Amino acid sequence: MGLNTRIIVHIMGLLLLCNGSFMLVAAFVSGLYKDGVTLDISLAAIVTMLFGVMAMFYTRGHRKEVKRKEGYIVVTFGWIIMSISGTLPYLFSGAIPSITDAFFETISGYTTTGASILNDIEALPKGILFWRSLTHWIGGMGIIVLAIAILPLLGIGGMQLFAAEAPGPAGDKLHPRITDTAKRLWLIYFGYTVAETVLLNLAGMSLFDAMNHALATLSTGGFSTKNASLAYWNHQPIIQYITILFMFLAGSNFVLSYFAFTGKVQRILKDEEFKYYSIFIVLFALAAFLVVNYKVEVPVSDFHPMVWGATESAFRHALFQVVAIVTTTGFVTADFTSWTSFLTVFFFGLMFLGGSAGSTAGGIKVMRHLLIIKNGILEFKRTLHTNAVIPVRYNEKTVTEHIVYNIIAFFVLYMLLFIIGSLVLGFMGLDFVSAIGGAASSLGNVGPALGDLNPVSNYASLPAAGKWWCGFLMLLGRLELFTVLILMTPYFWKKT
Repeated sequence: MGLNTRIIVHIMGLLLLCNGSFMLVAAFVSGLYKDGVTLDISLAAIVTMLFGVMAMFYTRGHRKEVKRKEGYIVVTFGWIIMSISGTLPYLFSGAIPSITDAFFETISGYTTTGASILNDIEALPKGILFWRSLTHWIGGMGIIVLAIAILPLLGIGGMQLFAAEAPGPAGDKLHPRITDTAKRLWLIYFGYTVAETVLLNLAGMSLFDAMNHALATLSTGGFSTKNASLAYWNHQPIIQYITILFMFLAGSNFVLSYFAFTGKVQRILKDEEFKYYSIFIVLFALAAFLVVNYKVEVPVSDFHPMVWGATESAFRHALFQVVAIVTTTGFVTADFTSWTSFLTVFFFGLMFLGGSAGSTAGGIKVMRHLLIIKNGILEFKRTLHTNAVIPVRYNEKTVTEHIVYNIIAFFVLYMLLFIIGSLVLGFMGLDFVSAIGGAASSLGNVGPALGDLNPVSNYASLPAAGKWWCGFLMLLGRLELFTVLILMTPYFWKKT
């Protein structure tokens, strides 16, 4: 039996229909603020939905079965189709007239990377700013379903290990329980977004800014409505502490939030990944704080004179940037590349850590790092006891060799792609620091990078080819590498 192309096209149509519906929400916001682009965004929504309806209409009566091959195609092309259609509000409104720039901004949104080519964000109409933030939120919502429901079934990058922890399905075909799991997790995702919006609004943000930053935080995206990002509120510490809390939650496994709300607190306390995710953030934040506090002069404008002064500001900046980079959110309160050479290298290293499996964060993920380290340590024992069977254990369960090999392969491939990504950017004219920073940040879906792409700059200076390349790296990193790369292998397309 060949590829079920009708179900693939049907799902693409459904995605376009959903995307168009979200555009109508952005058009509604545009109408509320009378920013002059309501008709442009509405037209983009109508065009998108029209294509969606046509795709669904012509593929009605399809065979309702999604196998592995279809799964890979749906995931990869789903993100591409969403990104292509998502450029329409930018193009129709003239907010970003260049197709290259519009696509870069859109794929950066859907992959929750948060890298931008915009030089003056605050000059954009409110409706466009809201659409920009919505692309994050849609992408983050999709990532939850991807991590919980799809990738474990496809056997991607060791994510089948995570499937054992998630309250979801088992087996090779999509199961009705996926829908139930996704609904519960979406409800948590939506609830967190509303909660952060309310808290940020009460803390002093306008309702519009609060909504946009909540959408960007829970998706670990990083798009802000201000040119200075969260540094705009450096004199209001409470706003930044609220953002830190929700970045931490967004970077943790959403299934653990589900356990928390259902009273299964012991499951959270016993979870190895969450334990080390928390420990890493505390230790890294402490290290950054000590350097910032004793080696960096924090500007007086960066702290509230009534709240502990410079020491508190150093602590807040250090904690904020560590959480923002580890969770790959990418918000900034300061240019961490100007904080000493040590901290530049330090934060560059954090770009490879990533948040938890089952979160909206990008990167390699804490779970994979843990298993690679555990396996590496056990290799010493295996060397001494050559006949002994010494398995890797995770959350008090034995991890199969297949999963360990899968994770090692993922890590090797990730580092290889980082090197290739850096070489390509270097070939395009970027200096060494900018090239390695841009590749690491794009592949890890972080946002801010190093050199010319530093936290207080943007990606506008990249050549057109560089923007397409970084967009490709963002897609690779967001979809766990194998999902995209397997489509480039000749044996994938052979009839079985």
